[in-house]
Amino acid sequence: MADGLQTVKNWILERHPEREDIAADLDLIENRLIDSLSFVEFVFLLEQESGTAIQMETLEVDSIRSLAAIERHFFKAPAEVQA
Repeated sequence: MADGLQTVKNWILERHPEREDIAADLDLIENRLIDSLSFVEFVFLLEQESGTAIQMETLEVDSIRSLAAIERHFFKAPAEVQA
């Protein structure tokens, strides 16, 4: 797991101390690990950690629905994305 993705995962876990881990395919939104109150802060953290500017108007929810989706959309190396 990329360091940035681990930071994102840790951020979520800090807000949900009842959880010890988050499965890569767990729906973060459906399971209320990311809610409307923390959404903007979460996107800001994701921008910082991935180095990718995120436009809220065009952000597709499916790209942040799970840790696996976040990794695919924000933490793949350029060579991996092109392959």
